[in-house]
Amino acid sequence: MVSIEQPSYVSKKGDSFECGLCPNHCRLSEGKSGLCRGRSVKGGRLLIDNYGKVTSIAMDPIEKKPLYHYYPGSYILSVGSYGCNMDCRHCQNHSISQDPIGNRYRYVSPEDLVSICHEEGSEALAFTYNEPTVWYDYVRDVMECGPDIRYVLVTNGYIERGPLDVLCGSTDAMNIDVKGFTEDFYRDVCGARLHNVLETCSTVFRRGIHLELTYLIIPGYNDTEDQFSRFSGWVCDKLSCEVPVHFTRFHPDNRMTYVSPTPIGTMEGARDIAKGAGLINVYLGNVPGTSVTSCPGCGKELIRRSYDGIESSLKGNVCDCGRRLYLRA
Repeated sequence: MVSIEQPSYVSKKGDSFECGLCPNHCRLSEGKSGLCRGRSVKGGRLLIDNYGKVTSIAMDPIEKKPLYHYYPGSYILSVGSYGCNMDCRHCQNHSISQDPIGNRYRYVSPEDLVSICHEEGSEALAFTYNEPTVWYDYVRDVMECGPDIRYVLVTNGYIERGPLDVLCGSTDAMNIDVKGFTEDFYRDVCGARLHNVLETCSTVFRRGIHLELTYLIIPGYNDTEDQFSRFSGWVCDKLSCEVPVHFTRFHPDNRMTYVSPTPIGTMEGARDIAKGAGLINVYLGNVPGTSVTSCPGCGKELIRRSYDGIESSLKGNVCDCGRRLYLRA
């Protein structure tokens, strides 16, 4: 097993260690692992257990992240490991995020991953599939090895400010999950705290990183009109009404197989509430049909997405009418 010593953001507390990478601040004693399963104490030393361990790697459409306003129609090399610092009952990647024992993986050094990205002809690399922030030391080392690559994080946003600031220095885009809009939901369903995630969203947006948000709608848990309204209002007030929001449809999985898929009517209602609150770029995910991006200035249809592909009339990020869009191209 490959384990790397000297992890970042760790302090010694008597006979144990405290990890300061995320708000969990796990206290680890001999033989114990953190909640993320990526760090453990062995022989009196805190080790990084998941460093360089790749469980998944593939070329994906950028829209799969989902990022609809970031180089539309492009492909991105996507890579993930195992572990997560939340414990979401509905996680659809739980086989790698919550139960790494027995997972098949291969070790890929930071230098080799950068080389793979170049060999695949990808100008960008996404850390995704599991939670990338619990892979912090490896992600940071990859970024240092490949400064010419554009980096994307698909993340739950549950990270302390110090390591977040470091990652922001080399990250070009993020999709952050806002999993609900009450502290009770985050505590009971995700084992985390909402306010930490919102702070991450605000920091990322202020740093000028391209940001899109995903909200998975779970019937009976985070699907009230009040949550949709307050979430949408927060995005407009604290970020921008142009930040793309993806409402995605829940499918039963993990420890929530007893919950039915999200009704299409609920999905459409969330979209209507979000647009009524002022959000401009609102999309529905995991549902059939097409997804359209229109110019907020003149209303012209600019991008149409479907399972068959993507059609775009854009050249750059400015509409023919002169309206600049919240879009990287």
